[in-house]
Amino acid sequence: MQSRGSSHRLPALLFRSRISYLMLAMFATMASVYVGGRLWQDAQNRVYLIKELDRRTGQGKSAISVDDTLKLVACRHVHKRLAALEMELAAASQEGFVGKYTSKTNGNHTRKRLIAVIGIATGFGQKNKRDAIRRTWLPTGAALKKLEEDKGIIMRFVIGRSANRGDSMDRAIDEENKHSRDFLILDDHVEAAEEVPKKVKMFLVQAADKWDAEFYAKVNDDINVNIDALGAMLTSYMDKPRVYIGCMKSGEVFSELNHKWYEPDWWKFGEGKSYFRHASGEIFVISRALAQFIAINRSILRTYAHDDVSVGSWFIGVDVEHVNEGKLCCSSWSSGAICSTP
Repeated sequence: MQSRGSSHRLPALLFRSRISYLMLAMFATMASVYVGGRLWQDAQNRVYLIKELDRRTGQGKSAISVDDTLKLVACRHVHKRLAALEMELAAASQEGFVGKYTSKTNGNHTRKRLIAVIGIATGFGQKNKRDAIRRTWLPTGAALKKLEEDKGIIMRFVIGRSANRGDSMDRAIDEENKHSRDFLILDDHVEAAEEVPKKVKMFLVQAADKWDAEFYAKVNDDINVNIDALGAMLTSYMDKPRVYIGCMKSGEVFSELNHKWYEPDWWKFGEGKSYFRHASGEIFVISRALAQFIAINRSILRTYAHDDVSVGSWFIGVDVEHVNEGKLCCSSWSSGAICSTP
């Protein structure tokens, strides 16, 4: 038989047990709130640190809203439509249609799209070469303007700026251009031998943005060009919307650090260490669609050690017609050559 004392202890034990459970529940709740608060605080700290790092390194990118996303989709749709129209125009031109682009209207005069924009890559201290070109195949003054108006060909010497912005080299170019008016000065490019590939890309981008032409060409300042012959040759490619014309070549990739033609990315070219097919950097021509392709994708098109390889790399994997034009092999001295070395 259970004693009276034990019957009094049972409710007391139950009461203490309930208090223990209640305290345990309160402790668990407080612990959950504390842990949750710390996690939230840590998350906020991480967000702050990431934003601060992005701000200091200049790599921060704002979130894209739904409206911005829709605008991007619409923009891509427009680019696809433009590409389709280019192909339709090329097909129409094969049937005898000659397209006209109205950029300016003066009375009854309608200006056609330019045939070509030619950039002559030059540098500081190369005035003798530029003067030699002006004496031979680059018109000056009124004759240069007449060439642009009558034949639809724009020609400019292409140069960047000095690393010491505004120094005597920059001032000399500005003074020369004040008299000749035949420069395209790349204000955002620093002139340097190792930066030539980036310079060529920037020229093509700015030329495509500034002038609407059928073709864009790059020429070195130690090359002589027959402009009339070049213009006549280009008219034969008017029906090709995506064409890359030049003296096509390949060649060995050099991995030796002290070699003149060292390629830092040599390992990307496989065991054979041979460059893909590309046009010689002495002179090459690309069509309007390809210049626009470079302009649109300028931020993601990388460059290699050499400008000719860099340009060729941009068209790998793209539907482009490579034309090996012997007339643009300047060192061959072949019959009917459009260019030559002095």
